[in-house]
Amino acid sequence: MVDQAEDLRKMMKEMNGSDAVKGYGGHRKTRVITVSSGKGGVGKTNLAINLGIAYAQLGKRVVVMDADLGLANVNVCLGIIPKYNLFHLIKKQKTMKDIIIDTKYGIQIVAGASGFSKIANLTDAERDVFISELDTLSYADVLIIDTGAGVGQNVLSFVIASDEVIIVTTPEPTAITDAYGIIKIIATEINNPALELKLIVNRATSVIEGRKVAERVINIANQFLNVKVDNLGIIYEDIIIPQSVRKQMPFIINDPKAKASQCVKHIVSRLEGVEFKEGGGLKNFLAKMMGTK
Repeated sequence: MVDQAEDLRKMMKEMNGSDAVKGYGGHRKTRVITVSSGKGGVGKTNLAINLGIAYAQLGKRVVVMDADLGLANVNVCLGIIPKYNLFHLIKKQKTMKDIIIDTKYGIQIVAGASGFSKIANLTDAERDVFISELDTLSYADVLIIDTGAGVGQNVLSFVIASDEVIIVTTPEPTAITDAYGIIKIIATEINNPALELKLIVNRATSVIEGRKVAERVINIANQFLNVKVDNLGIIYEDIIIPQSVRKQMPFIINDPKAKASQCVKHIVSRLEGVEFKEGGGLKNFLAKMMGTK
């Protein structure tokens, strides 16, 4: 697993300096953000999708890849039934170009391989195909990798390969404990000084509650693991989120002014170090010029 993850890490580093593909031209850096959690049910996938859309609203080219090779659900959250997924890519039945899906929300997605077991079980040939095909995503400004929950080998493979990892938790005691657990495993098993760990507290009822949860995790990680974890922010508990899930629509699209949507935009602003301003690109320019926006 370590050897394969090292190959993944090298590939992702190369993506930061690769020439763009798919006819976009130019020289582009791809920001690779892995989103993970210590347990399921904390809203990780939903957050990854909405973060991707917020980036797209800044004019970025965004790919959200569902790296859960057991219970893939990025496409489910968007109401999309993919014809092909990562399984077909790994088995050399299809290429990344064949399986990547354009969405009406300004992002592209790569559907996960439901029922597939482990990256660690890939043959050398399958691993090489997987890595080389991932490299074709270097045209993107941002690649958001939604891992499975927990600390399985699949998750660690992508975490090891990343230089930026977002851990998602909620104020629930079990979620906090599991968030610390995944941070501990990352700290003990991954030797990557450049790895940036960040924390988002989802479903917070207030800023105070979110801050207390974040400080608890961050302080314990610093005290017992000597690991620095940055507090990226909170996502408010918001009725718009379950409503949007039932509609299979991202909440940032369903209600851009909702508290949860504003939180996501704030988090992207922090990640980019800029003020959030929607738009960018030719489409936005033409919309304004024609008076449709």
